[in-house]
Amino acid sequence: MAVGSKQLGTKLRHKHVPQRMCVACRQSEAKRGLVRLVRDASGRVLIDSTGRLQGRGAYLCQHAQCWDVALRRRTLERALRLEGLHPDDREMLRAFAAGLGSPMLTQTEQETDK
Repeated sequence: MAVGSKQLGTKLRHKHVPQRMCVACRQSEAKRGLVRLVRDASGRVLIDSTGRLQGRGAYLCQHAQCWDVALRRRTLERALRLEGLHPDDREMLRAFAAGLGSPMLTQTEQETDK
């Protein structure tokens, strides 16, 4: 029997896997493979590890490059319908992305990249 499927009589039925799109690279992946970010009622951005927080949500891949693109090109702000990220939120997101492994651009590299 295939992984993720159930046998009903003689037919195999595949289990539904929810798909979401990364706001940076626009690739669809399984919801479990993405990180959900939420804008709460106060306008702050939170990392939603449970997937159950209330508020406007957006998804990012678990690649530091996507996080860099989302912060640099403001795709995350647009997806969460924000005028701008709070500086503390930006630092928290950069710290989280730094833990993902791939190197992010430094502030000086970003300024020369524009």
